[in-house]
Amino acid sequence: MRTFVTLSMTGALAAPAFAAEMTVSVEIPRLNVAEYHRPYVAIWLEKPDQSFVGNLAVWYDLKLKDNEGTKWLKDMRQWWRKSGRELSMPVDGLSSATRAPGEHKISIPLDKGPVKDLAAGEYHLVVEAAREVGGREMLRVPFRWPATDAHNPKVKGEHELGLVALEVKP
Repeated sequence: MRTFVTLSMTGALAAPAFAAEMTVSVEIPRLNVAEYHRPYVAIWLEKPDQSFVGNLAVWYDLKLKDNEGTKWLKDMRQWWRKSGRELSMPVDGLSSATRAPGEHKISIPLDKGPVKDLAAGEYHLVVEAAREVGGREMLRVPFRWPATDAHNPKVKGEHELGLVALEVKP
């Protein structure tokens, strides 16, 4: 089951081009299920028309022999269609291990990657999670770039994701 949540543009993020810090916070909820597997998670940027801008992070099982963890990346269906199938994993600076339940923060470098040359306009931070013997969920957090002040828009998932927040500090 996929869940799509979109935060209205009222109070949406906007960060100055000279912003000193951009942070994404993703909560992985603790689920009380018989067979628990940590979710695979992809985090990327897209335009409001859902066209792909760039990847920020991909969390998957890096420790399986013969890079077998890549086999299930396609379960993050939206990310896979937009960019995942064109990547050869692991990707330095992008891919890392799955995360345990709890809150996880990643700092997004503003001087490289998809944010470096981000044109002024409206965007979405997208987070998609898929779990073996579990479900799928995708959340979108809209924001405006560049910002005029610090904002912290957030959305809350219903199953595979908890609170997802984007924070930019000038």
